[in-house]
Amino acid sequence: MTLTIPNWLLITGGIGQIFTALIYPYIRHKVFDWYTDVKKLKPLNQEIAKTYGRYIQGLNFSFGCIAILIPESLKNQTELAIAITGLIAAYWVGKVITQIAYYPMYDIPKKRIFKLGSYFMNCLFVLFATIYTLLAIYNCTGFF
Repeated sequence: MTLTIPNWLLITGGIGQIFTALIYPYIRHKVFDWYTDVKKLKPLNQEIAKTYGRYIQGLNFSFGCIAILIPESLKNQTELAIAITGLIAAYWVGKVITQIAYYPMYDIPKKRIFKLGSYFMNCLFVLFATIYTLLAIYNCTGFF
């Protein structure tokens, strides 16, 4: 059986990842009131929290750009393709596991838009995890 992952799927996933990067500040501010909580931290811890937030946003944006700009390179079964798709797969699988393990314990505001948004975002995260896991497996099977 040959696994084929079309470029349009990678590009769609890339657009979704850029979307998550762009929507991230809104979610932190409007849904989680994150900045109010961060202000309660010591100054250094505030900066650390903000920095990690930017890392997340930057990674999501960068992964999206890679998928949109060089989808063929992500599928060429080279060592670099294995490394990049493995990294991105681990990132999104870890995100999905975190969502399942920890986030249900917390209340999301009851507004309908936030509830629907949480389902939509979780579906995106599962999509990203699936795409990149399949892609990493595909790259490995052609390499070894």
